Amino acid sequence: MRLSSLAILASTFAAAAVVSVVAAMFSADLIEDTSKRSVKQALMDKNLMWTKVHAEGLQVFLTGVAPTEADRFRAISTAGGIVDAARVIDNMQVVATADLAPPRFSVEILRNDSGIQLIGLIPESADRNAMLRALRDLDGSPEVTDFLETAAYDMPEGWQKAASFAQYALEHLPRAKISMEAGRVSVTAMSDSIEERKELESKLRRKAPASLDLTLAISAPRPVITPFTLRFVSDESGARFDACSADTEEARNLILAAAGTAGLTGSATCTIGLGVPTPSWGEAVKIALDGVAALGGGTVTFSDADITLIALMGTNQALFDRVVGELETSLPDVFALHSTLPQPEVEDEEGTIPDFTATLSPEGLLQLRGRLRDDLSRDTTTNYARARFGSDAVHMAARLDDGLPMTWSLRVMAGLDALAQLHNGALTVTPDSLSVRGTTGDAEVNARISQMLADRLSQTDTFSIDVTYQEALDPVAQLPTPEDCELAVRAVLKDKKISFEPGSGTLDASAEPIIDEIATVLAECSGVAIEIQGHTDSQGREEMNLALSQTRAQSVLNALHDRRILTGSFVAQGYGEATPIADNGTEEGREANRRIEFVLVRPEADPEATDEGDGDADTSATAEDTAVEEAAQATDETEAETPDNAGTETQQETTDDQN
Repeated sequence: MRLSSLAILASTFAAAAVVSVVAAMFSADLIEDTSKRSVKQALMDKNLMWTKVHAEGLQVFLTGVAPTEADRFRAISTAGGIVDAARVIDNMQVVATADLAPPRFSVEILRNDSGIQLIGLIPESADRNAMLRALRDLDGSPEVTDFLETAAYDMPEGWQKAASFAQYALEHLPRAKISMEAGRVSVTAMSDSIEERKELESKLRRKAPASLDLTLAISAPRPVITPFTLRFVSDESGARFDACSADTEEARNLILAAAGTAGLTGSATCTIGLGVPTPSWGEAVKIALDGVAALGGGTVTFSDADITLIALMGTNQALFDRVVGELETSLPDVFALHSTLPQPEVEDEEGTIPDFTATLSPEGLLQLRGRLRDDLSRDTTTNYARARFGSDAVHMAARLDDGLPMTWSLRVMAGLDALAQLHNGALTVTPDSLSVRGTTGDAEVNARISQMLADRLSQTDTFSIDVTYQEALDPVAQLPTPEDCELAVRAVLKDKKISFEPGSGTLDASAEPIIDEIATVLAECSGVAIEIQGHTDSQGREEMNLALSQTRAQSVLNALHDRRILTGSFVAQGYGEATPIADNGTEEGREANRRIEFVLVRPEADPEATDEGDGDADTSATAEDTAVEEAAQATDETEAETPDNAGTETQQETTDDQN
C-alpha cells in the first residue's frame, strides 16, 4: 500500500514536470514569434524593408545590408522601441561608400523652329520654373519641352552667370544648340551670312561675363533663296536694287559692277545663296543690266530663269526692239525673256482708268476702294483682308466691274500680302500695273516684297515698289543704347533713394517700388554691361564697410534677378568708404556717401566697335571717375539709409575693438 502511494505521487510530479516543459517551450515559441512579427512590422512601417529579423528565445537578431550608417542606426532604434534594447542583436552591415562628390551639373538646350528642348541635371536650388517661363517668353513664344532632372546639392559657383548668358544667347539665336555648366557655355549655331556671324560673335563675346569660359561655333552657310530673285530699277528717282541674289562672290562682283554701269551709285547688298537655276546667273544678270543701261532706264526682274524687262514709258520703239533682240540672242539658253514697252493707260467709257486701291493707315486701319470683278471677288477680298489686317480694321467700299481682267483678283490678293509687310502705305492695281508704296521699319522688306510678287504674278504683270525704310519704325533700332539705360536708371533715382535696414545688407520695404521701377527700365536693356556699385561713409572699420557695401550691391542685383531681369551682364561691386562724394564730417555728407550707383561698364578699345568715340574708355573707370563727374548731383545717385546706420557701424567697430 505504501509503494502504491509513492508511485502515484511520483507519477504526479513527473506529469507536472512534463506539462511544465511543454508549456515553457510553447511560451518561448510564442514570445519569439510575437517579437519577430512586431519588430518586422515596425521596420516595414519605417520603410526599412532591407532588414531581416530572426528571433531566438528572448533575443532578436537584425541582419541585412544598410544603405547608410544612419539607416542602420534607425533600424536598431526601431527594434529597440518594440522589445528591450538589450535583446536586440545587431548583425547588420553597411554599404561601403566613399565621400560622394557633387554631380556634374550641365544642360543641353536645343532651339529650332519646333521650339526649345532642355535636357540635363540642374541644382535643386536653381529656379527651374523661372527659367522655363523666361524661355517661353522669347520671341515667338516657343514651346518648351522640359527633360531636366534635379539633384539636392548646392548651386556651384558660376552656374547662375552661365544660365543667364545661355538665355541671352537664345534670344539672338533662333536655331542653336547651347551646352552650359557652371562657368562655361558652348554655343553651336547657324547664321545667314558671314557678316551676321561676325556680328553675332562680337555681340556674344562682349556680353559674356569675364569669368565665363565661352566657346562659339557659329557657321554661316548660304541661305536657300526660293525663287532666286533679282530686281533692278532705273527711273527718274535713280538706280537701285529692290532685291539682289548671287550664287558666288564672283557673280556678286560682276552684278554690282554691271549695276554701277547702269547708274547705281553708292553701296548695295547682294545676298549670296543657294538655289540658283544655272551657273550662268551672274552672266545673265550682267547682260540684262547692260540692256537696261542701253535703254536709258527701266526695270528688270529675275525669278529663277524667267526674266521680265519693262522699259520706261516713252522709250523709242526702234531702240527697244534692238536692245530686246540683242538680249534674246545673248542670254544663256535656260533663260526666258519677256519684254514690255509700256503704253499710255486706256481710259474706260467714264473717262477714268479702272483701278483698285488699298490704303493702310499708321493706326492699322485699311480702306479698300476702286473696282472688283463680282460679288464673289468682293467677299473673298474682304475676308482675306480681315484675316491679314484684323476684322475691325477693314472698310470695304469697292464697286463691281465685270469688265476687269480675269487675273484682277489674284493681283489684288498678292498686293494685299505685300501691303501687309508695311507699317503704313498704299496699294494700287490697274489693268497694266501693280504698285506698292509706303514706309516700314524692316530694312529687308523691299527684297521680300520683290520676291513675293515675282513669284505670284505672271511675267505679263508689271509691278513697282516704292517703300521707304524709317529707323523710327524699326523696333530693333529703337532699343535704348547702353548710355540711354544708364541715364534712365539715374532718372529713376533722381528723387528717390534705395534704403536698407540699419547696418545690414537687407533691402528696406520702402526700396521695393524703387527696384520695381529700375527693373522696368532695365527690362529693355538686355545684355548691357552695368556695374552696381555699393558705397558707405567712413564711420566704422574699413574692412567692415567694404564688406557691407559689397553685400548691399549684391542685394540689389539679387532683387533685380528676382524680378526676371537678365543680370548675366551685371556685376555687383562694393567700394566701401573709398570713393566719397561728400564730406564725411557731416551727417548730410555721410548720408550722401551711403549710396548705390548704376554705372555703365565701358569696354576697352575694340576694333569692331562703332560710335564709341576714341574707343579709349576703360572698364576700370567706374568708381573714382564717376564720383568726380557726378559730385554735383550726389543726391541723384544715392540710396538712403536711416541715420541710425552710422551709429550702428560705430557701435560695431567699438564691439570689434573690445573683442
